[in-house]
Amino acid sequence: MTFKYSYTFPISGPNKLPRFKQWAAQHTPEIEVSLPPQVPVKSENMTIRLKSTGDRQKLMEKLARAAL
Repeated sequence: MTFKYSYTFPISGPNKLPRFKQWAAQHTPEIEVSLPPQVPVKSENMTIRLKSTGDRQKLMEKLARAAL
């Protein structure tokens, strides 16, 4: 199965990938994601790839309450 769906969410500051990986491991370990190789520090958004629309919906709901 491939990562056909994407979700772009606001995140700012340095170390976006490590912060997201840590948050995802704690709050959504059941959702498999594909992360970009890097995200520029100046970027205010990050796009991740997901396998299903269900995973996308779960992640959107959890990220709405998260402080990354």
